[in-house]
Amino acid sequence: MSKSPLNRRKFLQTGAAGALAGAVGGCQTASTGAPKPGPTTTSPTSLRRENEREGARDWQLTRVRLDGAKGFRSAWIEGYCSKQSVLAGETLDVMVSTKPEEKFTLEIFRMGYYGGRGARLMTTFGPLPGKTQPDPPVGDKRLRECRWEPSVTLKIPADWRSGVYLGRLTTVPASADKPYWQSYVVFIVRDTRRADVLFQCSDNTWQAYNPWPDKYSLYTDPRGAHALDLSVSFDRPYGKYAQIFDHPLSVGSGEFLLWEFPLAYWLEEHGYDVTYCSNSDCLDPAQITRCKAMLSVGHDEYWDVRQYAAVKQAIADGVNVLWLCGNSVFGVTPFSNSADGRANRILTRIGIYGGLTDAEVNEQKNVFTEQWRRAGPDESLIIGARSIVPFNGGGDWICARPDHWIFAGTGMKRGDAIPGLVGWEHHGAPAKLPGLEVLAEGNVWRGGVTPAHWTATIYPGPKKNIVFNAATIFWAQGLSSPPGHILPWSHWSRPHGPDERVQRITENVLRRAIG
Repeated sequence: MSKSPLNRRKFLQTGAAGALAGAVGGCQTASTGAPKPGPTTTSPTSLRRENEREGARDWQLTRVRLDGAKGFRSAWIEGYCSKQSVLAGETLDVMVSTKPEEKFTLEIFRMGYYGGRGARLMTTFGPLPGKTQPDPPVGDKRLRECRWEPSVTLKIPADWRSGVYLGRLTTVPASADKPYWQSYVVFIVRDTRRADVLFQCSDNTWQAYNPWPDKYSLYTDPRGAHALDLSVSFDRPYGKYAQIFDHPLSVGSGEFLLWEFPLAYWLEEHGYDVTYCSNSDCLDPAQITRCKAMLSVGHDEYWDVRQYAAVKQAIADGVNVLWLCGNSVFGVTPFSNSADGRANRILTRIGIYGGLTDAEVNEQKNVFTEQWRRAGPDESLIIGARSIVPFNGGGDWICARPDHWIFAGTGMKRGDAIPGLVGWEHHGAPAKLPGLEVLAEGNVWRGGVTPAHWTATIYPGPKKNIVFNAATIFWAQGLSSPPGHILPWSHWSRPHGPDERVQRITENVLRRAIG
């Protein structure tokens, strides 16, 4: 958790309109920041001040119970939110189920740096009465869509900064001789101001891999792991993360603590002017073009085609796009409305972007091959490369162009490697775009034996902007290791954690992107 050697950035002033806000009854506001009514102005320096506030000593899950040794669900206490993201002044419903019925508390934390603690307590609800809410039936396309009653309604205060927020649910046993149980809910507070950096969380992919209640992700159809015409809903709790690492810490938090948190922690530690949003927010190009740079983070696999069009437009308009991720923009998953009409609450997988080569389809002959039908445009035209077969594996991130400005100050020479940084999925096959350069390249090894060639790339946009592709899901693992984070591993390979070269490359790219 030590700070990297990078200097804190100078801050540029940007303004934004605030909103009226207040907390709904039943809420006890934490002493670290009572909501203040009335308009507020946000700026880069206000995020720095936010992170100078007292961090929470206790925000992680302590006691988690799952439904079996290989289970994903925690029916003793679980919940979900009515929206992926919310603006200050808007209301958010939190649906909670306890089994057996017990009282519970809900503590809401904003995730950030906070002097190295990683989170700040914003408000507390309860104890509140719990109830056991029904499991949803299996619907069309194996959809499991909960229609639970709200347990808590929160109006987002005006002084809550844009960020990722975790709500910790804790049961309150009727007697002291019984244990308490915990899980999370997760939501994003967004804003509409101009900012340097837009941090897009990959929550479509969190939901695609969510197995709740019992093997109902996009990967658990009896026809095969990549079958088409399957749907998943955001109206259900997140189960324990089902891949790469096996730890109950993740119950209810999607994939945030694994993929996004190390980058968010590092950005806020170093004072970057960052604002946060969900995948669904980026259906609108205006969400992206208000910022100088957009970040796609971690595992950003599932996109509505309207997101692709929005990013393509943003690049044309001069926005810098940094793909600090792998396997991105791969599955075509259009949004649809929930049963009660809320927009963008259901994802349905209908195909893939770009398609595969004949050789790649043949390589996947033992897999459900209908999935490889092309249903979207070529993702490499906005990334600079694409997902290639084999899709997964592990390898070292190897410098190919040490004279390029992204390597300034790293001391890297041609062939120098950052061990284990590539995985578990990646980008390769560089696009044929004017001015595109391959900055780093090498092999990953599926199962430790089958190679695939990955490529990190950069290409110029039409208005002196840049599009950088780090080519690995593991990129953020080289930036920081905040509290509550666990290093992943896959295919007999793993990243090593914070590395000053990854930090310096990221700093160089951000400096070029935001000025």
